[in-house]
Amino acid sequence: MLNGEFNHSIDAKGRLIIPSKFRESLGEHFVITKGMDGCLFVYPDDEWSAFEEKLRELPLTNKKARDFKRFFLGSAVDGELDKQGRVLISSALRAYAGLEKEVVLAGVLDKIEIWDKKAWDAHSEEVEADIDDIASDMEDLGLSI
Repeated sequence: MLNGEFNHSIDAKGRLIIPSKFRESLGEHFVITKGMDGCLFVYPDDEWSAFEEKLRELPLTNKKARDFKRFFLGSAVDGELDKQGRVLISSALRAYAGLEKEVVLAGVLDKIEIWDKKAWDAHSEEVEADIDDIASDMEDLGLSI
């Protein structure tokens, strides 16, 4: 399970250190793609395979389904760690997520999200202000705390 929040920075070449806690779960190979809310998603291979299977089940005749597949699959790149535990984030993915220097890596169960630090801070403030309403909506989905 991937959880926790880590602050890191991207170097001038676009390399990002993956925290050792996350490296254990990611393994040697993983997938990086565009995420929702303006962040990147990083999937361990097994979770990516499960996600791909769900995408395969979407109907080809549905335009939104086709667009959904394109969004995730079209931007997906293979990730590999170097000897220092860094991964190269492509310039296209860095541009999509607005990643310049300071980033936040957040574990969210089956994947890691990579956020620009300022965007993460703004998003976190918004979520914290609305957490009571969000929790109520989760109860409507069958999750209670």
